[in-house]
Amino acid sequence: MNLLDSWTARQEPVVRVGAAEAVFASLRGAIEAGKIPVGTRLDSEASLAKQYGVSRTMVREALRSCTALGLTATYTGKGTFVIADKVAQDLKLGKYSASALVEARPHVEVPAAGLAAQRRTGEDLEALREILREMSEAKDLQQWVQLNTEFHVTIARSSGNGVFETFLSDICEAMANQSNTLNLVADRRKESGEEHARIFEAIERGSAEDASEAMTRHLHGVECALGTVIPSSGKPLAGHTG
Repeated sequence: MNLLDSWTARQEPVVRVGAAEAVFASLRGAIEAGKIPVGTRLDSEASLAKQYGVSRTMVREALRSCTALGLTATYTGKGTFVIADKVAQDLKLGKYSASALVEARPHVEVPAAGLAAQRRTGEDLEALREILREMSEAKDLQQWVQLNTEFHVTIARSSGNGVFETFLSDICEAMANQSNTLNLVADRRKESGEEHARIFEAIERGSAEDASEAMTRHLHGVECALGTVIPSSGKPLAGHTG
């Protein structure tokens, strides 16, 4: 039995409520503590799922977040390996990084929310209302993350500006990866729900100023939460001070 096998063999199955969070916390803790050393090849998703008593989807979410933190890397045909025992200075979200999202999103999503308040249709409002309802009832993180992305994309579409909509469609995968990781590390679904509700209420009232302000506050909340995940460099992620 190798070192990784001996460590995983001692792990107890985790409960289904917060399963992805529990698997992620277990793997991250073991990697940072050196119990799974740098260079180790992790077991397959199927094997880890069996060891933890959860679905492969839960394991996949946890591994995706370990990669986002810069702790692991997956190589096609070879598997997932531990590449560091400390969190990276920026989240790796696939096509874009967390710092890139933080810098760019306010320049698009804030004006998009304002335009959505002015241009939204009855169908747009119903779509946003339904997304918020489903988010409030979501039972697992993956479902919530997908709905969260859909909420932001729908606002961009409601703005009537095709450039904003295309931008959100382009970053939606990175945004989903960020949301998944952020909520595994520092769950802010409750805060996001309240912020989303304020954005929707302003759009529904037709107040461009309030919608833009609500979106600004929401994105700042995301940035602050990211600051608790990424090691402090002494500067805000995008030079934003509030």
